[in-house]
Amino acid sequence: MKKLTLTIYLLLISVSLFAQIPESELNALKDLYQSTQGDQWKLSWPMNEPVTHWEGVTITNNHVTEVRMLFNNLNGEIPSSINQLNHLKVLELSFNNISGELPESLGDIKTLEVLALNGNFIKGGIPASFGNLINLKLLHLSSNELSGEIPSTINNLQNLEVFNVFQNNLSGDLPLELSRSRILREFIVAKNNFKNTSQISKILLSHSAVVYLDENKLHTTGKPVIAVEGSDDGN
Repeated sequence: MKKLTLTIYLLLISVSLFAQIPESELNALKDLYQSTQGDQWKLSWPMNEPVTHWEGVTITNNHVTEVRMLFNNLNGEIPSSINQLNHLKVLELSFNNISGELPESLGDIKTLEVLALNGNFIKGGIPASFGNLINLKLLHLSSNELSGEIPSTINNLQNLEVFNVFQNNLSGDLPLELSRSRILREFIVAKNNFKNTSQISKILLSHSAVVYLDENKLHTTGKPVIAVEGSDDGN
């Protein structure tokens, strides 16, 4: 009887260790691990240990609030189940080998404040659902293989301070309403194929102190940084 009681007690302790976050969030982390070859990461997650021991994962009030995996050799795609991390504030997966397209479901994580995916191999377009990220402050998508036009819903991001899509294959018009935002600190869109860069530059110059046209710095006073490519369309 004592042995049975001890076994049940140890089992309950084990369960409690792994139940520090909801099962849906735990499964989302496991999906990310599986879809990006977690066993090949530079710093892998010990799947038989509590989530609190997993490198780059921050738990706050029993929810996953940050996933930071810079330079960690992630290979594969971001799973659509990532939206189950519905308390996530920071998703930092820059400088890995992530491929595939950006899942629409990322737009469901309305708690996101930082979304950084620089330096990967992500293709396709920017999902219109990103316009739902009402708390987003930093959007970093530079140096990928994104294409198509920027969805007009990006103009909904009223709390955005950094918009960085440098060096992709994006085209069409840049978001005018976003460029007029007074809280915007960085607007980095060079090395794409946008049409209305001259118009955007005029708007940005009207309320910004640092401007980069192509890659040549025009002037600097230590304030917001703007990087826009010049165009010949006269817009």
